[in-house]
Amino acid sequence: MEGRISADLLRGHTDTIVLGILLKNDAYGYQIYKSIMDRTDGLYQLKEATLYSSYKRLEKEACIVAYWGDESQGGRRKYYRITDKGRIQYKQNIADWEFTQRILNQLLKEEDD
Repeated sequence: MEGRISADLLRGHTDTIVLGILLKNDAYGYQIYKSIMDRTDGLYQLKEATLYSSYKRLEKEACIVAYWGDESQGGRRKYYRITDKGRIQYKQNIADWEFTQRILNQLLKEEDD
């Protein structure tokens, strides 16, 4: 039986996914979306509205900052950069996820009769 990803399961982790992508480099919105698609081999897609809500929330919480790029061709792009606060939040979110995963694995493990 092949598994599938519930949108509800990942919805609460969108901010962590975005912060994780920004750990390596600054990126603009579509670049972040494309990175998610590439990392999951196209098996998971986030809606643009979900991502932009995450950007706004992370920006309001000072976990990321936005700035306009200086493109010589095409339209200007809004880039996002992770802040020190965002790095701390990312580490905490990962610790929370690992704890949750451990508890879920214990709860969902089949019991031997």
